[in-house]
Amino acid sequence: MKLRKVSAAAAAALVLSLTATACGGGDGDNEGGSGSDGGGKIKIGIKYDQPGLGLKEPDGTFSGFDVDVATYVAKELGYDADQIEFIETKTPDRENALKRGDVKFIAATYSITDERKKSVDFAGPYLLAHQDLLVKADSDISEATDLNGKNLCSVTGSTSAQNVKNDFAPDANLKENSGYSECISSLQSGAVDALTTDDSILAGFASQEQYKGQFKLAGLKLSNENYGIGVQKGDTETLNKINAALEKMVSSKAWDKAVADNFGPANYKNEPAPKIGVIVQ
Repeated sequence: MKLRKVSAAAAAALVLSLTATACGGGDGDNEGGSGSDGGGKIKIGIKYDQPGLGLKEPDGTFSGFDVDVATYVAKELGYDADQIEFIETKTPDRENALKRGDVKFIAATYSITDERKKSVDFAGPYLLAHQDLLVKADSDISEATDLNGKNLCSVTGSTSAQNVKNDFAPDANLKENSGYSECISSLQSGAVDALTTDDSILAGFASQEQYKGQFKLAGLKLSNENYGIGVQKGDTETLNKINAALEKMVSSKAWDKAVADNFGPANYKNEPAPKIGVIVQ
């Protein structure tokens, strides 16, 4: 009789153990769009091909301002650097990546727009960028109107170069390439006279070691680009936590350090850290 009681107790303990495991004893490796803060891993969307912002290095590490911001935010959410899994989120797939829950949040030169806010919630903004021109260091181009009759490069499908032609230099010769690296090479060789996109992206390329001293930003403000951190629509809890983390990053001066570390070599004249929830039109 005593032996049967012991067996019953052991069986009950086994059932309790299995139940506890099923209810939350996992390793938490799937911290994409849901899950509690801290523990396991967190998946964050970034760009892989933008020096100074989001770049996957040859050794597999990541660098850039967006990476520094994302790492700081993740730490405030309870994750160490080795718990972060950076996921490449290309421009056309950012909204879908959040909808699918592939990532917890996205920091990838993600401009806040009314159209995007229909499907994504944005923390921030955390950087105010502007459309600008990148030219050779000895170039006399100082205004967008100077591009009339000159060769202007941008990436295929981008609206930046077309904005210049429509609003400032209708006689500019537009040269489109598949990526910014090709535009940089064309600028370096003299095949084009200027490259246009967000000044933060231009500064990132110009800050690369192999280009130091060769290029300069014209310092124009042809548009306002309010970079935000995208989160899944309706995830107010994560949104509020990220906003609090961004405010702390600014007040602690970690934001200023990240700007200097990633854009400093290009003499990027950044705007002050924007106020949370304030969109500059």
